[in-house]
Parts: sequence; C-alpha cells; structure tokens
Amino acid sequence: MSTEMEVLSVLQYLDNKSILVIGAAGFLANIFVEKILRVAPNVKKLYLLLRPSNEKSASQRFKDEILGKDLYRVLKEKYGPNLNQLTSKKVTVVNGDVSLEDLGLQDTDLEHEMIHQVDAIVNLAATTKFDERYDIALGINTLGVLNVLDFAKKCAKVNIFVQVSTAYVCGEKSGLIMETPYRMGETLNGTTGLDINHEKKLVEEKLDQLRVSEASPATITQTMKDMGLTRARTYGWPNTYVFTKAMGEMIVGAKRGNLPLVLIRPSIITSTIKEPFPGWTEGIRTIDTIGVGYGKGRLTCFLGDLNAISDVMPADMVVNSMLVSMTSQAGKQKETIYHVGSSIRNPLKNEKLPEIAYHCFTTKPWTNKEGKLVRVRNFEILSSMASFHRYMAIHYLIPLKGLALLNIIFCKLLDKSLKDFHRKINFAFRLVDLYQPYLFFNGVFDDTNTVKLQGMVLTEAETEMFYFDPKMINWDDYFVNIHVPGLVKYVF
Repeated sequence: MSTEMEVLSVLQYLDNKSILVIGAAGFLANIFVEKILRVAPNVKKLYLLLRPSNEKSASQRFKDEILGKDLYRVLKEKYGPNLNQLTSKKVTVVNGDVSLEDLGLQDTDLEHEMIHQVDAIVNLAATTKFDERYDIALGINTLGVLNVLDFAKKCAKVNIFVQVSTAYVCGEKSGLIMETPYRMGETLNGTTGLDINHEKKLVEEKLDQLRVSEASPATITQTMKDMGLTRARTYGWPNTYVFTKAMGEMIVGAKRGNLPLVLIRPSIITSTIKEPFPGWTEGIRTIDTIGVGYGKGRLTCFLGDLNAISDVMPADMVVNSMLVSMTSQAGKQKETIYHVGSSIRNPLKNEKLPEIAYHCFTTKPWTNKEGKLVRVRNFEILSSMASFHRYMAIHYLIPLKGLALLNIIFCKLLDKSLKDFHRKINFAFRLVDLYQPYLFFNGVFDDTNTVKLQGMVLTEAETEMFYFDPKMINWDDYFVNIHVPGLVKYVF
C-alpha cells in the first residue's frame, strides 16, 4: 500500500458510535443495518427512524418488516436465541417521519437522548418511483433532506452526514459525468428560475385548488403525478424522482454549514453479490423490470441501445462504500461526492442483458402458479424509439382498431375487452416514456473519489470485509448464478 494513501479502520470508527439511520425500512437501509449488526459488535447504538403505519407501530414494523426478512438469516444463525438481546441493546426504533419538521418526533426524552448521543446520520429515505406524486416526492426527497439536516445541526456530537442520492441526478447527460455538486437553482437545460420554496408553494396551491374543486382521490393522484413530471422536464430532468433528488442535493450542499458531508451517488442498485449471502433482493428495481417481464412470458421485445452501458452495482458493495466513505470523511468539514458504479471500471453493455435473460430462462424456465413451465423465445431487439412505435403499431394498435370495429358490430359486447386492451397499451407507452432516458443513456460516471477509498482501509481483513471494487464482478456469473436466481426466489 502506498505510504501516501490515508489509512483507517471502519471497525474502529464504528466502535462505540451511535448512528441515526433515516428511512430504515428501505432496501439499501436494511442491508446497511444488517451489515453493522453482523460485523461491528462494538457499535453503541443504531437509531432507526421508521414511520408507524395505520396498522403497526414503528417497533412492530421493525420486528415484522425488517428482522422478519430472509436478509437477516445469517445474523439469526450467528446469534441464535441471543439475537433479540442484541437488537434490544443495540437498536432503538424511533417513531418519526422524514417529511415532517423535527422528523415528526413525539418522544421528547428520546429526542433529547439522540441529540446528545448521535455521532453519525445516514439519510436513506427516498421515494424512487419515477412518476411519484410531486407533493410526496418533494416532501421526502427534497424537503425531507432539509428536515434531517436541521435535526443534525441540533446534535452535539454528529461528525458526519451521509446523504444517499443517485448517479442519475445528471439527467440525460452523455459522456463523462463528474463527481461535482449541483448548486442551488442550477438546472440541466439552462432554464432559470428554479426555486425550491417556489416549488413547495406551487404544490400547496395545486392541492388547495383540487380540494376546493372536490376532486376525487384518483384525480388528485394523477394530477400530482403529472405535475411532478412537468416540473422536472421544465428544468431538464426526465422524471420526478431524479429532479427531487437533485434538489435534495442542492439543499444539503447549500445549508450544511461546516457539517462534514458525504454524498453517495449509486448507479442502478441490484441484488447482493456476496453478503450476507448472494442474491438477496426485494421489489422490482429498474433493470429487473425487463428480466421479470421476460421470464414470466409477458415481454417479447427489448428496447434500448445495445452498445450503451448499463451501470449496475450490487447493493452490498454500495453499502460497503458508504461505510468506508463515512469513516474516511468523519470530522472533515467538507462535502465529498462519490459515484458508486461500474461503467468506467467494469462496463456492462446492454447487449449482454437479452443474451443473459434468454440463457437463464431457456435453461431453467420459470414455473407459474398453475405449475406450468413458461417457455420464452429470443427477444425482438428494438434499437430505437422509431422501431418501438412500429412494433406497437403492428402488434397492438392495428389489432386494437380491429377489436374496436368488432365491438361496434356486436353492439358493444366487447367493451370490457376493448378497455382492458386500451389500458394495457397506454400503460406500455407510459412505461417507455419513463424509462426511455435510461434505455438510451450514453453517460459514464467518473469515480475518482470512490477509487481513492480503495486504499483507505487499514487491514487486509477489512479490505475483504468492505469490498466495493466493481472490477471483482464477473457479469455473466453474477447475473446467471446470483441475480436472476435471486429475482426468481424473492420477486417473481
């Protein structure tokens, strides 16, 4: 190891530390919490901010929705009946809501304890739907960051704030995308006038108008979804998710003061490659939409630029980069941005994806609920939006016109079938509209800061424990033997 490299120990940093984890029920947050409990027995406390649901308290949600997951099976094997004792000592579940001022904290004693005990804050709270309601996305992804930051400033001991964003705050930029911040009011298309307070006001005014007009819940939801996409595209972002995450970055960068800040920008996060075991995942993530649809026999075409790169990073490697970066930057009064991805060090071309999917689901077809094997055939490759529109016209729009004619002939007896068919086509077009920027994305993410972290671990054991070098990934092996089997087990 070079003598010029900074050396440190993640385990030493975690020793006797108290960490507040915001958005603790999320996919990445679960892996973060599990990792610390499994490898850092000397951590003092993990405060997990969870929203109570209508049916469950935050504590019950922790037991059912977090500890109850298969993700924790290695931890359960390690501690056996002592796991409850460990979690009761090391974990404090906090009732709260990131979208509310003061994080919606009601327990003043617990709030006082956290203010005096917390050493690090990790904000993983996010809504990741591309077309989320604008009021919800703004409340969590943008204003929620401000609420967490305001709480951090009250804390006596906090020496690091970790904000987890996304690499795709860059929008549809191409070429080399740098690890640089977005300043308040900065836009992707040069349009001036972006003001977060004004966005908040617009949302409040729109909701007031909808209430006065006694709009239905469905109308309110659709109106707010459309508003988010419109506002995002006004300033050059392709969807509500990345727009509100970019504004969250602006807020934390502008208002952090001297608080040390780590800004993590992961690319497309996929199932674990190694720990706590290979293949853990939950929910359908961006790239998995193709695999799940294809494996179930519902998707027969692949839309995208086959020469473009899909920047993919297993979730456990993202978590490891978070732990090393927060250790590295604790106490340093600066902002450091880390792209956590694979597009430069180990690029995965889109052309691999249909090949891998075909191999996986022809050698081991999925068995549906009726016990029947679903047979798949080769993808039809659509390499441009024009070819997609032709495909839809031939396979769906012309048959739709035929069905509409039959419906007239049969005195509207086919109304339900016609509406269902029409709805499915509209859904397909909407999905493509949302995903199109990523299917034809031609950027790669500079990871200079992230690479510097590789040499910043003190021992060989910790280098093995906190692995996040994308060069270690064999993509064929990962997808065929780890990721797709994980999808089939946990998502299908």
